[in-house]
Amino acid sequence: MAAAASRLEIGTKSAQTRASSLGIVEPRGRRELHPHPGWGCGVGCGPLSRAGRAASDARATRLASVAKLEELESAYRRHHSESRPEDFVFCGPERARLFREWVGGPGRRVLDLGCRSGALTRAYAPGNSVVGVDIDRELLEHAAASLGIETRWADVDEPLEFPDESFDVVVAGELLEHVRFPDRLVAEVVRVLRPGGSFVGSVPNSYRLKSRLRFLRGQPPEFADDPTHLRMFRGDDVLRLLAPLGNVELRYLAGRFVPLGPRLFANDIAFRGFR
Repeated sequence: MAAAASRLEIGTKSAQTRASSLGIVEPRGRRELHPHPGWGCGVGCGPLSRAGRAASDARATRLASVAKLEELESAYRRHHSESRPEDFVFCGPERARLFREWVGGPGRRVLDLGCRSGALTRAYAPGNSVVGVDIDRELLEHAAASLGIETRWADVDEPLEFPDESFDVVVAGELLEHVRFPDRLVAEVVRVLRPGGSFVGSVPNSYRLKSRLRFLRGQPPEFADDPTHLRMFRGDDVLRLLAPLGNVELRYLAGRFVPLGPRLFANDIAFRGFR
């Protein structure tokens, strides 16, 4: 019995050390180890025991959330390190010019979802107050150091931890195709936008002629080797997704033959809508 209690105490200390390293701090004061909620309790112990269980549940939830974030971070980091440099920007020159125009400024408060290292963020960060969100902490550190922006480590498939109506612009460049629930993300974007604020973003034009020819030749989709790429979008799909916003505009970008047929020859679809 003494050995079992010793092992339980050691396990508890290890969990406390892990929680402390993640910023989860135990309330100060005397703590007693009760292997069972009813053991060792005297008169008046019930409410304290319930409070202790609630605190323990909260810590367990937080640890599970951090573990999930770390797993996603590892998957994204492994894929991107194998496939592209950290400063890679798909259709970079065209998107940088357009996003700079659409974000505007100076003096805008901007939420940049999926900002990565800030390679595109630098196009619209000057003069604006930018908060960058990403799953990769190493890239967030790079963005903060190089651009001086505020950063948050988070999974954008979860509710955004920002107050209602707290941003003038939300940016999601090449992000919606990577999230599990893009409609939920759009709802969160609408929530955090101030009245008159804008949602600016882009997605690959997955149904351009090049992609259609791949299907005709029996080849897999262009992003089939990207485990983080979950969805394909047409312009009409983007319009339906942005239905909660007003005055939605699409711009077909990047490609030598775009003037001949934007839907068929553009590599990317940029969008903007207003709350």
